[in-house]
Amino acid sequence: MSPDGTIVDSDVAARSANDPRYELEGYRRELTGYCYRMLGSGGEAEDAVQETMVKAWRAYDRFEGRSSLRSWLFRIATNVCLDMLRGPQRRARPMDLGPSVTVETAVLAPQPEHRWVQPIADGKVLDTDADPAEATAARESIRLAFVAALQHLPPRQRAALILCEVLRWSAAEAAELLETSVPAVNSALQRARATMATVEREPLDDTLDPAHQALLARYVDAFERYDMTALTALLHEDAVITMPPFDIWLQGADQVVGWMLGPGSACEGSRLIPVEACGTAGFGSYKPAGSGRLEPWALQVIDVRDGRITGHHNFIFPELFEQFGLPPHLDA
Repeated sequence: MSPDGTIVDSDVAARSANDPRYELEGYRRELTGYCYRMLGSGGEAEDAVQETMVKAWRAYDRFEGRSSLRSWLFRIATNVCLDMLRGPQRRARPMDLGPSVTVETAVLAPQPEHRWVQPIADGKVLDTDADPAEATAARESIRLAFVAALQHLPPRQRAALILCEVLRWSAAEAAELLETSVPAVNSALQRARATMATVEREPLDDTLDPAHQALLARYVDAFERYDMTALTALLHEDAVITMPPFDIWLQGADQVVGWMLGPGSACEGSRLIPVEACGTAGFGSYKPAGSGRLEPWALQVIDVRDGRITGHHNFIFPELFEQFGLPPHLDA
């Protein structure tokens, strides 16, 4: 893959940009959003789209135009995702795996990366020029809670729901892509909606609200000064903190602050670099590492409801920083 994520293949790099196959690249962002919702991982979504692009490039001469180029690409992407979803486990959030713990009872038990729903950069999946109402709906559809809820669905139900409910394909279009009948798609949608209704998801504040931006500025100030009194004032009383790859989660403002002053106290002196992740605010958190440097530590995703922080999700996977265009280190 090239540095910008486009196709690299022995016979591709040598071709002129006038080759009609370069039109495929125009669908990369939309395909990445689809694959992210299917797979629950930004890294896997990009891998799936890259495989889709290579397959489409190589098969382009056999594309007969019986469907649109977009439909043809989505069919390839769906098959790639279905192949990737043959494993026995679904991606989840810590809250999906068991009850909350307290600072006193927490035991850090890391789980493999493939166990977790992972974040993705908004710019890789969202159209920044979209109509505001459409942009808001698109952001909602890549929120961590929504993507985690999708993972409860069998893969083909998941595909049908994303195509029809998120991307607004008709049942007939989805049936053609999934090589099934319209009644089968409608039945899958009915079952998928019933399952999604059982998965609790709280409505979050609009990230474009000026009050939301002001809250985030106060959060950055409090976190970087490690002022727990100021931070407590920003937290919902039932705020949750999570830390994948560790399978624990804590609930309550007192537990969030207790963790930061206890096991998480090594984060004092950190700096935050803002990113847009999963349709909401995110930050790359850089922790002091000695020698005058701050090293990547966690990709934070912040959920806000009713003007207070309700979710403080820390993905302790420093390798994610590159995917978000974050620098490899900061000077202290």
